[in-house]
Amino acid sequence: MGNAYSPIPELNLLKEFHDGPGKAGFSAGFEMYEYGWRDAGLVQWLDMTDSPELRARLDRLVPFAQATGSGSFYALWRCDDRADLATLPVVFFGDEGDLDVVASGLRDLFRLLAIDDECYLPEDEWDDDDEHSVGHGEYLDWLKERFGLTAPEAADPIIDRARDEYGLRFMDWLLEFSPEYVVEALRENLGA
Repeated sequence: MGNAYSPIPELNLLKEFHDGPGKAGFSAGFEMYEYGWRDAGLVQWLDMTDSPELRARLDRLVPFAQATGSGSFYALWRCDDRADLATLPVVFFGDEGDLDVVASGLRDLFRLLAIDDECYLPEDEWDDDDEHSVGHGEYLDWLKERFGLTAPEAADPIIDRARDEYGLRFMDWLLEFSPEYVVEALRENLGA
């Protein structure tokens, strides 16, 4: 792979767009950072004491981007040993304790980013002052050209599918090593 950003071609394409035409910002709050950044805040987010055992477990989470302007972030969850890493679920770790499985893979996340709102609100629910990010139009063109994808009419079907497919498994995995209160927001999102 040489100097590639990550071992995931789709994520490398997004990073290329992010650092080029998308440099001015293309989706509210979204900003890529070092792939697998160990100091993204997972240990602090989980409110646990750092240890080699914890780090070994957290290696199954691969942070790759800031999700909001206030410090929330996205991570891929290596829920199994599949070869196509672009199909791993994407988990949202919120700066205020929010926790959710938001996408069943990177292409679903790319579609969510096309909504251009940190909360994935459709444009008709925006405040009057809200405007699209500077590079939003270029991102929509890039998304269509590279992947044949468009912005969804609503985020809920994408997020609901991810929760249904991975939510309980992710919660059970976290409960193997983290305090129960850590998964409370996820439990609420799943209705579990």
